[in-house]
Amino acid sequence: MTRLIKYLRPYVWWILLIVLLLFGQAMADLSLPTYMSDIVNVGIQQNGIQNAVPKAIRPAEFSRLALFMSEAERAEVSAAYSLVDRATLSPGEYASLAKKYPLLDTSPLYVLGEVSKSQTERLNAIFMRTMPVVAGIEVNDVSGLAANGLTIPEGMEPDEVFDFIAQLPAEQLAALQRLISDQGSTVAASLLKQYSIAYVSAEYKAIGVDLGGLRMAYMWHIGLIMLGLALAGALASVTVGLISATIAAGLGRDMRRRQFERVESFSATELDKFSTASLITRSTNDITQIQMLTVMLFRFIFYAPILGIGAVIKVLSLDTSMLWIIAAVVSVIIALIGVLFFVAVPRFRTMQRLMDRLNLVTREFVSGLMVIRAFNTQETAEKKFDVANVELTDVSLFVNRVMVFLFPMMMLIMNGTMLLIIWVGAHQVDQSAMQVGDVMATMQYTMQIIFAFIMISMVFIMLPRASVSAVRVTEVIDTEPSIKDPVKAAKFKEGLKGVVEFQDVSFRYSGAEEDVLKHVSFTAKPGQTTAFIGSTGSGKSTLVNMILRFYDVTDGRILVDGVDVRDVTQHDLRDKIGYVPQQAVLFSGTIESNIKYGNQEASRAEVEKFADIAQATEFISTSDKDYATTVAQGGANFSGGQKQRLSIARALAKKPEIFIFDDSFSALDFKTDVALRKALKQEADQATVLIVTQRVGPIMGADQIVVLEDGCVAGIGTHSQLIKDSEVYREIALSQLSKEELSA
Repeated sequence: MTRLIKYLRPYVWWILLIVLLLFGQAMADLSLPTYMSDIVNVGIQQNGIQNAVPKAIRPAEFSRLALFMSEAERAEVSAAYSLVDRATLSPGEYASLAKKYPLLDTSPLYVLGEVSKSQTERLNAIFMRTMPVVAGIEVNDVSGLAANGLTIPEGMEPDEVFDFIAQLPAEQLAALQRLISDQGSTVAASLLKQYSIAYVSAEYKAIGVDLGGLRMAYMWHIGLIMLGLALAGALASVTVGLISATIAAGLGRDMRRRQFERVESFSATELDKFSTASLITRSTNDITQIQMLTVMLFRFIFYAPILGIGAVIKVLSLDTSMLWIIAAVVSVIIALIGVLFFVAVPRFRTMQRLMDRLNLVTREFVSGLMVIRAFNTQETAEKKFDVANVELTDVSLFVNRVMVFLFPMMMLIMNGTMLLIIWVGAHQVDQSAMQVGDVMATMQYTMQIIFAFIMISMVFIMLPRASVSAVRVTEVIDTEPSIKDPVKAAKFKEGLKGVVEFQDVSFRYSGAEEDVLKHVSFTAKPGQTTAFIGSTGSGKSTLVNMILRFYDVTDGRILVDGVDVRDVTQHDLRDKIGYVPQQAVLFSGTIESNIKYGNQEASRAEVEKFADIAQATEFISTSDKDYATTVAQGGANFSGGQKQRLSIARALAKKPEIFIFDDSFSALDFKTDVALRKALKQEADQATVLIVTQRVGPIMGADQIVVLEDGCVAGIGTHSQLIKDSEVYREIALSQLSKEELSA
C-alpha cells in the first residue's frame, strides 16, 4: 500500500483539507454529549442554573453566607454585588429588575454586577463552600457545625443559630471559617455543587424568579448550539465524503491511465508475463478495490483516531471511575479484530487469484463459443466454469461470514457496555458521586470510542484485499519494459528507403534454454518481395516481430536503412512499417475509421482505393452504410477473410516503406488471393515486402525466399533455386503441389 502514496501527491492539499474538516467534525461530535449532559444536569435538574453564584440574593441570606467567609472572601463577594431598591434605581432600571426579581417591589436585593469569568470561578468556589452550611442550618441540621467543633445549644431555631454564630468571638469565628473551608476541600465538588445549586434555586424561588422560564431559556440556548454543531458536523461529513470520492475517482483514473500507458509500452516479453484476463482484472476490479479503500481511508481512518482519543479525554474530564470499563471494552475489540484479521487476510489474497482465473475461463469460453458448440462440449465447459465459480464463491462466502460475524459481535459489545455503564453509573448517582447527565455523556463517549474501533475494523477488513490489489496494480505499473528507446536516438540514413538487413541474428525467449533463431542473416531490399517459409514453430513470426522490436535480438543486429533498430526510437521505426498480423485485429468503430487507423489524413478517395486493392470493395458495397458500416469489438461481425482484407487495406493506407504480412492471406480464397497479390505488387512496387507464409504457391514468384528450419536458415534464394538446392524447401513444396505445378 505504501507504493500508492506517490500517486496521491497531486491531492496533498485536498487531503489536508479533509484532515481539517474531520478534525472539525470530531470536535462537533465530541461536544454534543457534553451539551446533552448540560441539558440534563443544568437544564432539567438545576432549572438552568449553571453555578453557585446567584444573580440576585436577599440581604438576610447574603449576611448568613458572609458569616462563613473570611475577610478577604467577604470583601470580594461584597465588591461583586450591589444592594438595590426602588430608591437607588432609575425607573427604567427598576422596571427591568423588578420584572426579573418580583421581590424587589417589597424588599431590597443584592444584585450581581458585571464580573469576569475568572471572578465568577472564584465566587463560585466561595459560595460552594458556604451555601451547604447555611442550607443545613436553615433546615435545623447543625451536624456540620458540630463536626467543626462548634456546639449549638439545643432548641435553637435557625435564625437564633445564625445570631449565635454572629456573636462568637472573632478568633473563634475565624477558626470556624477555616475549619469549614478545610472540610469543603475534602468533599466531592459534584456534591457541593448539587447542594449549592439547590440553595440558589430555593433563593430564586423566594425572590420570585420564573424558574420555568430560566430553565427553558437555558435549554433553548444549548439546544440551538447543539443544532448548529450537528449541522456543522453534517456539512463537514458530506464535504469530506465528496472530496474523498473525488480523490478516489481521480486516483483510479490516474492509475488506470498509468497502467494502460505502461501496457502500451510493453514488449511481447512483458505481455507474456501477464495474461490478458489478469490485466483486465487489474485495471478494473483491483483498481475499484483501491478506490473503495481510499474513500474509507479518508473517511474513517483519519477520523477514528481523532474521535476515539478525543472521547477518552472527554471521559477523563467527566469522571475516571468508569475508565476501567473503557479499557476492558477496547481490549476485547482489539482482540476480536486481531483474530478476524488473521483469519481473513489469506482469503483475500486467494479471492483475487480466483477472480483472475474466473475471468480467464469466462474470456476463453466467450471467445471460443462457436468451437465449444461445434464439438458439443457445453457440459465440459460448464463444469470447468463451475469449478472456478464455486471456488471463488466459497472463498467469498467465508469472507462475508467473517464480516457478518464481526458486526453482531460489535453490537453485543456495545450493548453490553451500555448496560455496564448504566449499572455502575446508577450506583454513582445514588451516592451523589455523579450526575445523571454525566452518566449519559459517559455512555455517549464510550459509544464513540467503540464506533471508532468499528470504523477501523471496517477498513482493516477491506485492507488485505485492497493491499493485494495495490500490489497487483503497481506490479504492472512498476514493470519496466525490456525494450526501451535509446537515450540519444539515431536518425535513419538518407538515401535508403526500406532496406532490412539481418546480421548473424540469434534470439532466445526469456527463461528459455535454447535459441529460437540461430545466426540468421539476409537482406531485404525495396521493390522486392522477401518470403519466409518453414514448418510450424520454425521462428517465422518471431523473426518479423523482431523487425518491429516486439522482441529484441539476443545476438547480432537488425538494420533498417543502415541503422540498428535498437538505436532509433520505436515510433520512428514503426512509422516506416505497415504491419498485418497473423490474427487480423479490427477496432470498434466503422470500416472507414479502421482503414484510416494508421493514417488519419487519408482522404475518402484513398480509403476507397486501398479497400479496392485489398479486394474489400465487394463486401463493403453490399452494406447499406458502405464505409460507415459499424465494426463490432474485435471485428466480430466480419468473417476471417473480411477482417484480413480490411487489415491489409489499413496497412496500405499508412503508405509505409516496409510491408510485413504475417501469414495474412491464409483466410482468403484462391481467386481473391491472386487478385490481391497482383494489385498489391503494383501498389507496393517501390516498397520492401516481407511475407510470412506456409503456402508455397503464393510465393513462387517472390524475389527472395528464406527457408527456416528449427530456427536456422535452411536456404535463401528464388523458387527455382531452392527447388534444386534446398531439400527442406523441396519437401515443403512437394507436400503442397505436384511436380508439374512446381515446374510451371
